[in-house]
Amino acid sequence: MNRSFPRLAMAAAVVAVLASVPALADTRIEKNLKLDSGGKLTIVADAGSVQVTGGNASGAHILLTSSRDDLEQRFDLKFEELPGEVKITMKKKESLNFWSNWFNNSKISFEIQVPTKTRTDLTTGGGYLSIASLTGDSKLETSGGHIEVENLTGNLNGETSGGHIALHSISGDAKIETSGGHIEVDGVTGMLHGETSGGHIEVANVGKDIHVETSGGRIEIKGAHGRVEADTSGGGVEVSFAKGNSAGGKIESSGGGIRVSLDPNANLNIDASTSGGSVRSDVPVKVVGKISGSSIKGSLGSGGELLYVHTSGGSVTISAGGEI
Repeated sequence: MNRSFPRLAMAAAVVAVLASVPALADTRIEKNLKLDSGGKLTIVADAGSVQVTGGNASGAHILLTSSRDDLEQRFDLKFEELPGEVKITMKKKESLNFWSNWFNNSKISFEIQVPTKTRTDLTTGGGYLSIASLTGDSKLETSGGHIEVENLTGNLNGETSGGHIALHSISGDAKIETSGGHIEVDGVTGMLHGETSGGHIEVANVGKDIHVETSGGRIEIKGAHGRVEADTSGGGVEVSFAKGNSAGGKIESSGGGIRVSLDPNANLNIDASTSGGSVRSDVPVKVVGKISGSSIKGSLGSGGELLYVHTSGGSVTISAGGEI
């Protein structure tokens, strides 16, 4: 008896049923708007991911796509050419409370090419934000996706409520915040301020002061050229200061050990302690007061700015050199 025949017949029936269902058409909208070098791109969207790339061509080339065919029935869309600015608005026509299935399958995406010298102000209620190869200050805000920035010349302000943040090669200051992901930064010439409530923080090659906080992960900082303020409630901390850095800082952890690498020729006052382990220093700290296994207080070199290090959940190690 051929047992495979019923299965083949059932599969054929399924294919026939699927073939009878009309395919869901896609939405594809293309616009070419006037935008000179030095202008601004503004997007205010209730949903959708946004990817913006700078280039040599003038104008703004916009491609809006969705896997649904009823995008224009669901949203009011505006593409405006304003003096020195292109503004895109996509606002819902009715409450989105009952649209969860629609949004999960809509895959709304903006792909935009603009002149390299373009300032950006991008806001979306549900998707990722990505910008690359731009010169100009940028403000990015999303309620439901990650943020990625690469090769930006200008100051950055980025915020997401549901994703990670990744920065690479920023010539300017960066202020970033996420409530649901990790932060990874490699290359910021100015100051960095980063906060996350749910992930680790990895930072490398920041030219000026660093201020980072996390409630749920470890912190790793490499090649710090300015003052470092780092605070975590849920992991360890590793910080390496660049050669010649005597800016000091405040490094704290409530849930892990701390390791700090210093230039032994730096001039600092050091106050290091732990409530749950030991403190060890490989650099020549001139100790002030009593010697204790759980704390060190003194000066390195001729003294100077204060480097405060404290953990409630591990040991503290201070070592010489640029690597940990």
